[in-house]
Amino acid sequence: MTAFDELMAFQRETSALGQIAGRLGWDQETVMPRGAAPQRAEEMAAIEAVLHARRSDPRVAEWLDQAAPQDEVGKAQLREIRRAYDRAVKVPADLATAIARITSAAQGTWAQARADEDVSAFLPVLEEVVSLKRQEGEALAQGGDVYDAMVEDYEPCTTGAQIAAIFDEMRPRLVALRAAVLERPEPAALTGSFDELTQMRLTQKLAVAFGYDLNNGRVDKAVHPFSSGSGLDVRITTRTSETDPFNCFYSTIHEVGHAAYEQGIDRGYLLTPLGRGVSMGVHESQSRIYENQLGRSRAFTGWLFDQMKDAFGDFGIADEDAFYATVNRVHNGYIRTEADEVQYNLHIMLRFDLERALMAGDLQVNELEAAWNDRFKADFGYAVDKPSNGCLQDVHWSVGLFGYFPTYSLGNVYAGCLYQALRGAVPELDAQLAEGDTTGATAWLREHVQQHGGLYAPREIIQRASGVEPGPEPLLDYLEQKFSGLYGL
Repeated sequence: MTAFDELMAFQRETSALGQIAGRLGWDQETVMPRGAAPQRAEEMAAIEAVLHARRSDPRVAEWLDQAAPQDEVGKAQLREIRRAYDRAVKVPADLATAIARITSAAQGTWAQARADEDVSAFLPVLEEVVSLKRQEGEALAQGGDVYDAMVEDYEPCTTGAQIAAIFDEMRPRLVALRAAVLERPEPAALTGSFDELTQMRLTQKLAVAFGYDLNNGRVDKAVHPFSSGSGLDVRITTRTSETDPFNCFYSTIHEVGHAAYEQGIDRGYLLTPLGRGVSMGVHESQSRIYENQLGRSRAFTGWLFDQMKDAFGDFGIADEDAFYATVNRVHNGYIRTEADEVQYNLHIMLRFDLERALMAGDLQVNELEAAWNDRFKADFGYAVDKPSNGCLQDVHWSVGLFGYFPTYSLGNVYAGCLYQALRGAVPELDAQLAEGDTTGATAWLREHVQQHGGLYAPREIIQRASGVEPGPEPLLDYLEQKFSGLYGL
């Protein structure tokens, strides 16, 4: 075997072990007995110790020096392996293990604190998570910006300053659009009771309609919806609310976007660095375009209206146009995952600024709740009513995902670019969506984005697919056109 062959064989074993760790995480969020949490923390720590040892194995450096790839794919594999290796060797093994242990335990603590509306029960473990993640960031940054080092895990070649500049460009138009919309009469909200088993049956139908392959996946329930796995085993979760079936349906469509990306990657990349989505921003571009530009479109909501009537009978919405307005209703609310398209990115900007301050040491964990509540009141004009609607609503910080939040808005920006190109490439798109047929859109996304996995850098894959340099203007134009039409602006 050549050095390249040996390196790739080693990498496939490492990736397989990483998939096992991911499956432990999926189990913890879905079916694990609550009392198993302390043992699971030790299990996660043990497998992270093995993974860290492999990722930082000195043989990887030797193979990288000796490997001679023959093509573009091989060069890309080495690029991603080298990037991961360079990061792994900067983080002490005991620190990586400690982070795995505390974040596994913190996940259960967060879920209970959220259920009990008790921030004080969560803050001590969050303090530990933040402390360990700062140490990791400092090790990775080596004198540079700690938050930039953390963003690199989720959106390579992007800095906090670059993200802040994008957000500064977006904010004025978003705030102006929100103000204009909120001055107009609000469409009717969905009311009534919707059987949760019926929701789950319809959500399975929606998952399949958007191209999710249930032969290589499954749909389960969790406190916080997520997608897990890659290649031949890609699982999603959703959640149900008896009074809000949209929470279930659009969480499912969103997670199917993530899962379809992973299922759509060239199978030749299986269990290699190219066999996963290239960044969370690109990942979010898929989930957001599935959920919003496709799933909340006038064409698709017309089809969904009929599906809901078949499933639930008369549910109080008169016709397809009224249903479209209800699905896209702009209204006051606390929850990021339930936010309308106009206000969603403002929720992300709040989290971005707070977590950046936490990592810089400018904000202490015991100040977080007050800082969140003050910022929310300033941005949205009303007060947070309870912790589960405030700083306890998201799972991300409990599991150490600092630097992840801004990728949601980067995904929206990328989705705006992709949708602009998609509409030009598939002129019959609306007619297809009106029949519940997403294949024109999903096939285009699979061909131009998903199949490539990690072959190209994040911004490069969006530029190649859309034909434009990624920026927020297509997204903002789309939002202004859509909501001006909906609200008669």
